[in-house]
Amino acid sequence: MLNKLITTMMPMIPKVIIKKVALKYIAGYTLNDAVNETKAFEKLGGRTTIDVLGEFVTSKDRALHEAEMSQKVLDAIDANKMPTYLSIKPTSLGLGIDENFGYDNIIKVVKSAKEKGLFVRLDMENTPYTTKTLALYEKIRKAGYDNVGIVIQSYLIRSENDIKSLLEYKPSIRLCKGIYKELPEHAYQGKQEVRDNFKRLLDLIMDNNLKVHIATHDDELINYSEDQIKKRNYPKDLYEFEMLLGVRPDKRNEQLKKGHNVRIYVPFGEDWYGYAIRRVKENPDMAWTIAKAIFIQG
Repeated sequence: MLNKLITTMMPMIPKVIIKKVALKYIAGYTLNDAVNETKAFEKLGGRTTIDVLGEFVTSKDRALHEAEMSQKVLDAIDANKMPTYLSIKPTSLGLGIDENFGYDNIIKVVKSAKEKGLFVRLDMENTPYTTKTLALYEKIRKAGYDNVGIVIQSYLIRSENDIKSLLEYKPSIRLCKGIYKELPEHAYQGKQEVRDNFKRLLDLIMDNNLKVHIATHDDELINYSEDQIKKRNYPKDLYEFEMLLGVRPDKRNEQLKKGHNVRIYVPFGEDWYGYAIRRVKENPDMAWTIAKAIFIQG
C-alpha cells in the first residue's frame, strides 16, 4: 500500500529527497565512485557489474557519449584489474534510434572488451526492445564474440522460448524477475506466477549446463536456487547470485559466508532519477525510506 502510494506521489516529491534516498542504491555520480565500490566489495570476497546510468537515449550525440563512457569503464576495469564486468543498456548506445547505429556502437565496446579479456552483458529493457536485444546478441555472437551475455526476465511469457532459441550459443544468462510495467499479453501479473516461471527457467538453464547469474532478493527463489545447486551439484563456476547495491546487504553477506559467488550491480552517473523510480516500484524498503525522508524533511 505504501509502496503504491509513494510511487504515485513520485512526481510531486522534491527531487532533493529522492536523490538523498537514491544515493544508497547507486555508487555515486562518477566512475571513480563505482571503482571504489567495487574495490570495497572485493575485499569482502565479492564481485560487481558496473553500469552507466541511462537508457532510452533519443539523440545520436548522447548515444556516442554513452559509448565513450562504456569504454572508460572498460579502461578502469582493466587498469585496476577488478573482478567486475560492464553492463550496458542497448538503448543507451542507440538501439532505439537506429538498430545498425546501435549495433555499431555496441560491437565496438564488445570488441574492446574482448581485446582486454573482459566481459560485457546486454541488459534487458522493456518489451519493445526484447526481440531487438536478442537479435543484437545473436548478431554479436555470429560476429565471433563470446565475451557477451544476455538477461532473461521471468515475468515475460516468452522467456522459455527465448532461452531455447539461444541454446546453440551456450549463453551466460542473468535471470531476473523484470521490473518494467508490461501488459498481460506479454507478462505474468501475479507475484507467484513470476516466481514459478523463474523456477522453471532456472531449471531449463541448469538442465543445459549454462552459466547462470541468479539475480533476485526473493528468499523463496534464493532458497529454491540453493536447493537446485545442491541437488545437481552444480559447478561453482557456472553460477552466481546477483543483488542490487544497497538492497538486502545482510542477505548478500550471508550468501558470501556460505561460499557462493556473489555479485552486486553497481550503477553510477547523473541519470539517477529513472533508476530510483524503478527501484521504488520493486522495493518496498525504498518506499519506506522515502516516506521517512519526507517526514523528516517536513
